[in-house]
Amino acid sequence: MTDGRMRAAVLLIGDELLSGRTQDVNLQAIAKFLAPLGVQVAEARIVSDEIPEIIAGLNALRGRYDYVFTTGGIGPTHDDKTADAVAEAFGVGIDVRADARQILETHYKSGPLNEARLRMARIPDGAILIDNPVSRAPGFMIGNVFVMAGVPSIMRGMLLGAARHIKGGVVVETRTVRGKGLREGDLAEGLKAIDDKYPAVSCGSYPWFSAEGIGAHLVARSADISALEAATGEIVALVRSLGVDPEMIADAS
Repeated sequence: MTDGRMRAAVLLIGDELLSGRTQDVNLQAIAKFLAPLGVQVAEARIVSDEIPEIIAGLNALRGRYDYVFTTGGIGPTHDDKTADAVAEAFGVGIDVRADARQILETHYKSGPLNEARLRMARIPDGAILIDNPVSRAPGFMIGNVFVMAGVPSIMRGMLLGAARHIKGGVVVETRTVRGKGLREGDLAEGLKAIDDKYPAVSCGSYPWFSAEGIGAHLVARSADISALEAATGEIVALVRSLGVDPEMIADAS
């Protein structure tokens, strides 16, 4: 991007996600991992374990964003089709690769490297292997696409290997102000005025409901820290003007 920010998309692959049998946690993990590197997740999609659907999703995202992260579909079973879909999307061949096979042979030295397990050594031509410190079967990077496992613990381990191939941009910081007892309708006009005044800052409000009552989190995000601090000051003043003591909330990103 021309403003120095880098954007990513996440393509979540799996029938189990669409059916509701599995609840995704990978999107959150990827977004939190990338934010300190100066890469913001800007879009996410979920597609089924079907090669045409994976290709369509991947091609729609990889030309639009700096990076794309796929999760799921690179295991040993018949419905693990992601590697084949990625190869087809990039117009390259795919086969068992010697370095990927060696990794699996070392890992499974006490047991057979059967045909099912060998599927995990099939890598598209020209791809770079991504280390898997958890279960050893590698992910890979081709073009601007990182192909990762779907199992959350394995995927998080792969992110460490992917990081060395990521060129980050400016880091977007976040400030969150908590207003207990406030309703979004009370805040809307004042928050819009702040958002309009600081075009480099993105402002939003998010209601919360708990045993202690209701309220709203007012969130400001920007890579322009001086503008961010100024906007945050005005958000604090807005909350006070509504008769509520504002509380600053620490943010991870």
